[in-house]
Amino acid sequence: MEQTNLAGLKREDFQATIQGKKTDLYILRNAKGSELAVTNYAGAICALMVPDKNGKMASVIMGHDSLEHVMNSSEAFLSVLIGRYGNRIKRSKFTLDGKEYTLAVNDGANHLHGGPTGFHKRVWDAEQIDKQTLKLHYLSADGEEGFPGNLDVNVTYSLTDNNEFVIEYRATTDARTIFNPTHHAFFNLTGMANPTPSVLDYQLTVNADHYIPIDAESIPLGSIDAVEGTAFDFRTAHRIGDRIDSCQQTTNGSGYDHCWVLNKRESGELTFALRCSDPVSGRVLECYTTEPGMQVYTGNFCNGVVCAHGTTLPKRCAICFESERFPDSPNRHYFPTATLEPGQTYSQTTVYKFSVEK
Repeated sequence: MEQTNLAGLKREDFQATIQGKKTDLYILRNAKGSELAVTNYAGAICALMVPDKNGKMASVIMGHDSLEHVMNSSEAFLSVLIGRYGNRIKRSKFTLDGKEYTLAVNDGANHLHGGPTGFHKRVWDAEQIDKQTLKLHYLSADGEEGFPGNLDVNVTYSLTDNNEFVIEYRATTDARTIFNPTHHAFFNLTGMANPTPSVLDYQLTVNADHYIPIDAESIPLGSIDAVEGTAFDFRTAHRIGDRIDSCQQTTNGSGYDHCWVLNKRESGELTFALRCSDPVSGRVLECYTTEPGMQVYTGNFCNGVVCAHGTTLPKRCAICFESERFPDSPNRHYFPTATLEPGQTYSQTTVYKFSVEK
């Protein structure tokens, strides 16, 4: 296992025994010298070092520099695995096979991101397969945070030689349940700094003709609306900050915190979802996913979150691209299903590809 790393992280700062399991720091490195630093607590990304237009390396994912900081962060979802259910479930309830299930409440009256002790508060079994691949495993017990079924989850992180950060999810259950995992990486393409610069000047393109409007609690209103003529039309590149405070919907989300309905020809196909570019560093992020939805969150509730090496994350200084089924899908039967049956295997692939433009 690699001891040294470009992010200046110390392996011993991530080593402990929690929940009866060993935690550690894992370094993935590709042929181009890019690095991904991960801890198996929460599957948290601590750093992703990629070059800018001048070849200078910086972390484009905001993370922490010790296990203690990951566990006690003021932003509990900072660059961690999310589950069992990414995004919100209205009033923390859903009905399956005629039975109503009550979930943990952690966002007003609603359920958010798997609850207060979801995947982001668990130690995952970890196996570093090679220099570029890490496998994570977790068995989520029946009834955990209110969800039915024993859920067996495998997540694989890969750092390819094309500077792609690939996340593959696989899961099975012994009872009918709902499942909607995602990753909550907080991206800043300019790179981690103190304070971390705003993302409002980034150019964003989203491959979506529709989005899901929300109420003041960030719960879907129930419709799927066209982006045309709205602040959500990123079918051609727009500066993120141009329309972020322009309408009732962005007021409801305190900025962008909405799910875009990605254009798909076939369900489950791996397709282009979005492109985000930073005019300062020249870094470009492209995302591809098999999921039908993409939650775009512009760090609206960050308020000086302390990250690695004492860097800070003020409001709107990060952007998250969370591939997912739609929010509140279990209560909206016309949304793509999040139900997982015994005998089925849940499968998802999401790719974050980095490059530069001069």
